[in-house]
Amino acid sequence: MTDTAVPAGQAALLARIHAAAFTPVHRWDAQAMTDLLALPGVFVLLAQGGDIPPGAGFIMARTLFDEAEILTFAVDPAWQGQGIGRALLARCLHEAARAGAASMFLEVARDNAAALGLYHAAGFAVVGVRPRYYPDGTDACVMKREI
Repeated sequence: MTDTAVPAGQAALLARIHAAAFTPVHRWDAQAMTDLLALPGVFVLLAQGGDIPPGAGFIMARTLFDEAEILTFAVDPAWQGQGIGRALLARCLHEAARAGAASMFLEVARDNAAALGLYHAAGFAVVGVRPRYYPDGTDACVMKREI
């Protein structure tokens, strides 16, 4: 499996993947994707390779000085459980390191056991909690990993 950078014009594809992976209250639309893609240091990696279609998943992150942050990360439910998320996360860490980041941060819903498991397996640790961070009132775990 390989990952490729996504051109800014593919915000609609990113929004479609995001909508498949998240409940309505957590979904980001194409305008939100476009706005984030316009920020300095933002990059997106799209999963593909073999029989994996471009719409199977993506990860969006940004680097600023020596830190990086995962902004959002989505794998279409039809493609979950096939290592796509693990591969995207590994590639994201690599790209952030290439850009000069020494650490990576993210927020993840406290009740998202699958994502928490993936992040823990990749070496992330919980460093804080943001109470009622998400629109539905769910707490967010702040996680960090040295790169």
